[in-house]
Amino acid sequence: MRVIGLAGWSGAGKTTVVTRVIPELARRGVFVSTLKHAHHAFDLDTPGKDSHAHREAGAREVLISSERRWALMRELREEPEASLSELLARLSPVDLVIIEGFKREAHAKIEIHRAANGKPPLHPGDETIVAIASDIAFPEAGRPVVALDDIAAIADIMLAQAQPLAAVLARAGSQE
Repeated sequence: MRVIGLAGWSGAGKTTVVTRVIPELARRGVFVSTLKHAHHAFDLDTPGKDSHAHREAGAREVLISSERRWALMRELREEPEASLSELLARLSPVDLVIIEGFKREAHAKIEIHRAANGKPPLHPGDETIVAIASDIAFPEAGRPVVALDDIAAIADIMLAQAQPLAAVLARAGSQE
């Protein structure tokens, strides 16, 4: 497995890029999983459904299964948030894991930057950003810059810059 991240401010278009690049990678025969960081409390199940009732009743983990998919939800209660390395270790093997978010972690990342956001770029001073996908030019970036809508180029960069899982885990472990 290899790992690459997408980092950028909220509203920059990270999710849009992910949802557009996955079909491109699949067309190339690459099996992809994603890992997304959420900054706030979130819910996958719906109030009134059995899985929600199980979790609300105090279950530590709730596994939901059907003929089409299964999902495992773990309620942390008072435990600290899981580290990136712990989360990566839980994924089944694939060719490429795309991490959306976790911008302060040490894995290789492509910055997603949109000028209309009015936020400063992340890449100055961050050597983990290996390329930039943006709607503006960054001639002094010192790394590849591609257009936000050039999905084939973003896929090329992902495949070229993705790091082996073992290297990502080793780097993350040295930071924890």
